[in-house]
Amino acid sequence: MNEKKRVLILCTGNSARSQMAEGLLRELGKGKFEVESAGVAPSSVRPEAVEALGEIGIDISGHRSKSVNEFAQQQFDYIITVCDNAKETCPVFPGKATCIHQSFEDPPPESALDYESRLKIFRQVRDEIREWLNLFISRD
Repeated sequence: MNEKKRVLILCTGNSARSQMAEGLLRELGKGKFEVESAGVAPSSVRPEAVEALGEIGIDISGHRSKSVNEFAQQQFDYIITVCDNAKETCPVFPGKATCIHQSFEDPPPESALDYESRLKIFRQVRDEIREWLNLFISRD
């Protein structure tokens, strides 16, 4: 049996895109991947991300925002950056990780719009990430 591929998904705050990607890849990969996510400037998991994934049956309510430094000495098969800032500031990881960059829209901050308007954007970003991850899984 093949070993699980280790994947680290990075964005700036580890609050939305990378959290959703972690939950999605864990679910869509059906046990094929060991998935972590982190941020170069971690903050907290956005409630809109939790709700957007909950709507499709994926529970990330127990996730916490993590710093990329927590994983600095670990080896991964893939490092996926989901925002331009993370790509520019990503530290170098040991080993032979394949680095992949796929930028997704940064959902608006809590102060920008009302909750329902923000949630609509989170759903759109969730669906774009899911579509891209399905392509990633089919290539691996």
